[in-house]
Amino acid sequence: MIQRRKTRQVRVGNVLIGGDAPIVVQSMCDTDTRDVEATVAQIQALEEAGCELVRVAVPTKEAAQAIGRIKARIRIPLVADIHFDYLLALEAVAQGADKIRINPGNILYRAGMAGVEQVVKACREARIPIRIGVNAGSIDKRLLDKYGYPTPEAAVESAVSYVRLLEELDFHDIVISVKFSDVPQMVRAYRLLAEQVDYPLHLGVTESGTSWSGTIKSAIGIGALLYDGIG
Repeated sequence: MIQRRKTRQVRVGNVLIGGDAPIVVQSMCDTDTRDVEATVAQIQALEEAGCELVRVAVPTKEAAQAIGRIKARIRIPLVADIHFDYLLALEAVAQGADKIRINPGNILYRAGMAGVEQVVKACREARIPIRIGVNAGSIDKRLLDKYGYPTPEAAVESAVSYVRLLEELDFHDIVISVKFSDVPQMVRAYRLLAEQVDYPLHLGVTESGTSWSGTIKSAIGIGALLYDGIG
């Protein structure tokens, strides 16, 4: 029998992640988030297919402002994916996002520690978690110099450093991901990460490819880790 790794538990809307909660399925829209009708239609289709959480891209102020209108018309929790601009994270929180996905290093690069602190403060006040998302293309440059290229070890060290940063700000509603497009690297990264933190892990293969190859890669990578009790 599979022995699931023990983790902290966080709440995303009405869904629990980690601890003894069931494994949760999340997907991401490929619509323009500013197109509320198209985004809502895709979310509803995903929900019918069994999706329990959904993530949308928030690259602009208009996309962030659409979060509230989208959320009002769906039933599953909504996650806002922020890349560089902390102000978009603040707007997404104000609009009612149920979770924020950021790479704190990108926020630090653009806005410094003050930007990270404001995002953490907004999420704490809204009582929503933050997913620290690191992938092969967003590893801290200093660690790339240290390891020579995007290794699982570099991704994990990068993610753990951001976890410690949030902990120093007394924020612990954290989910973590360390995605690679290469399945063996993805599996190794999550196994290494699971040894170092007790937060719930969001599993995924980034840039997995077409629906056919992507399904195979995701099934192998995610399945192997779930068999390990990770994720």
